[in-house]
Amino acid sequence: MNLGGMQRAAMELQASLEALEDLQLQSCVLQSSRFWHYVRIIPFYIRSLYRIWHLSRTGQIDGVLFSAMPTAWMAIVLRKVLTKHSVVAATICHGHDVTMTFPPYQWCVPRIFAALDAILPVSQATGQQCLRRGLPLDKLFVTPNGVDMDRFPRRVQGRHADRSLLAGVGPALPADALLLCSVGRQVPRKGFAWFVDQVMPALPEHVHYWLAGTGPEHKNIAMAIARHGLEKRVTLLGRVSEEQLSSLYRGADLFIMPNVPVPGDMEGFGLVLVEAGISGLPAVASAMEGILDVVTDGVNGHLVPSENAPAFVAAIAPYVIDTAQRIAASDRAVSYTLETFGWAAVAQSVLQTLRTASLQCRHN
Repeated sequence: MNLGGMQRAAMELQASLEALEDLQLQSCVLQSSRFWHYVRIIPFYIRSLYRIWHLSRTGQIDGVLFSAMPTAWMAIVLRKVLTKHSVVAATICHGHDVTMTFPPYQWCVPRIFAALDAILPVSQATGQQCLRRGLPLDKLFVTPNGVDMDRFPRRVQGRHADRSLLAGVGPALPADALLLCSVGRQVPRKGFAWFVDQVMPALPEHVHYWLAGTGPEHKNIAMAIARHGLEKRVTLLGRVSEEQLSSLYRGADLFIMPNVPVPGDMEGFGLVLVEAGISGLPAVASAMEGILDVVTDGVNGHLVPSENAPAFVAAIAPYVIDTAQRIAASDRAVSYTLETFGWAAVAQSVLQTLRTASLQCRHN
């Protein structure tokens, strides 16, 4: 299965909706590797269009929820039958699926909005991008992503990073090392190359940085490492297993999300921040886009201006020598994530949105 952040969020939301007692859910899911995805997507669209048309026409469904904009275009084709049979249609928006700078796609975006009854962006920033593209305010229902609270073991309260977990993830660390980590696809907006180039040289020698993931920015990151002679302090882990990812979250000291602005691309939410938080890993992150909906400054991490190297250094500095601060920050991250980003609450919010949209449609 092709599991990125959007796909994982969709699957976890599906499971949470299925668990609701007052909802009957029917799913259309494409399970495919990245390679076969482009081969199987057209038959998937055809099957989904027919199934939604048939279920609507026979009165077997009250609503349709698309997991992202790349599937929500089907509402344009189905609009007539959905309206005739009072079936509400909605989609979740993640960020890049709204802002992608491909002219034919951008031409379609407002037409998709017009065919839907409700739009559920995962952050305020994504919601603003929807409004800029003509979405009426009464169709906007900001609904954050959640996290599977049982997917990653939580760090024991009052205990900082467990370095024994890192033995099978990366190289051995000095006893006094402060370990920073980042997780995600290596694309320009993530800012990994910038962080290595501008921030790591300004941090003490015992601060190490591990990056999990792959992507087109790998070469630029490697060049930044070589340029500053950081081979012993910065490690590119590549693709990691679920077990290794869990170990990384619980074995590191700080999660770094150094996003930079990129035209036509955006961080719609930042699900990895939530995954790190439930594992007891506080974040130092750029104060921009969907990150603002995940990190509350001074609670589950720190927000700093994007592309401001001194600000990143200053936010990391207190953790370099203060073990007590690391422990307190870890405990706050877990507590805040548990209270704010559980899927059960998100699923209830989604269901309530669909019901509200259905009532609005009946009154219009």
